[in-house]
Amino acid sequence: MVNSRGARDNSVHSVDRAISILQVLARHGAVGVTEIATELDVHKSTVSRLLGTLEARGLVEQGSNRGRYRLGYGVVQLAEGAARKHDLSVVSRPICQDLAETVGETVNIAVQDGATVVSIDQVIGSATVTTMNWVGQRTPLHATSAGKVFLAHMPADELQTLLVGGLARYTDHTIVDVKVLTAELDTVRTRGYARTLEEHEVGLAAVAAPIKALNGDVIAALTISGPNFRINEDTIPDVVPHVVSAAAEISERNGYPKPG
Repeated sequence: MVNSRGARDNSVHSVDRAISILQVLARHGAVGVTEIATELDVHKSTVSRLLGTLEARGLVEQGSNRGRYRLGYGVVQLAEGAARKHDLSVVSRPICQDLAETVGETVNIAVQDGATVVSIDQVIGSATVTTMNWVGQRTPLHATSAGKVFLAHMPADELQTLLVGGLARYTDHTIVDVKVLTAELDTVRTRGYARTLEEHEVGLAAVAAPIKALNGDVIAALTISGPNFRINEDTIPDVVPHVVSAAAEISERNGYPKPG
């Protein structure tokens, strides 16, 4: 017998998956059950059951070929009820505050602007020694953790254009060899986060993870930064899960489908 707590947990999980299905349809247009199940890593029977419920409420509909679903007019009605436009800093702020409290370090949201990174929001951690106010500051792509996130996820031709002019050195630890940086960017894509250890400023270390839009594009990066006596080879493995999880949560609030 499933107790009331278990029933509530299952209901919440179903709602979570239903929202992910809507986000997949918003991204791809008309999609079949198998494609949705594969993308979300959910069993086809579960997807079919949830689609049936969404269809009954007018949130999805089937095309003339039956079997492929698309967003229904009910979604338009819901969208019309959104009275306020949320920008990225508004969406991310509560998550950044929680992350700063958890890790005790400075948290920033950064976006790419040409060959530089610009911080658009910052939350100061509880540690007594904190980094400077980075909001509005421009920093180089190749020497920052956020910049490495953007470089790792940009099209190959755009990456080549940015790297062809050479890499400026800021400290003894700055990566200025294009081949070495390219190899590190491969690692960033594989492990899902980037890091820098005194590559932009002596004594400063940082970890960053990508923030994605509905279509999967990386539109921003979530970073934590602090002195290298607190963020280093020994402590980075402990903070990475928090950064990656927070970035994923912001991505989901921004419309990116949640797997599972």
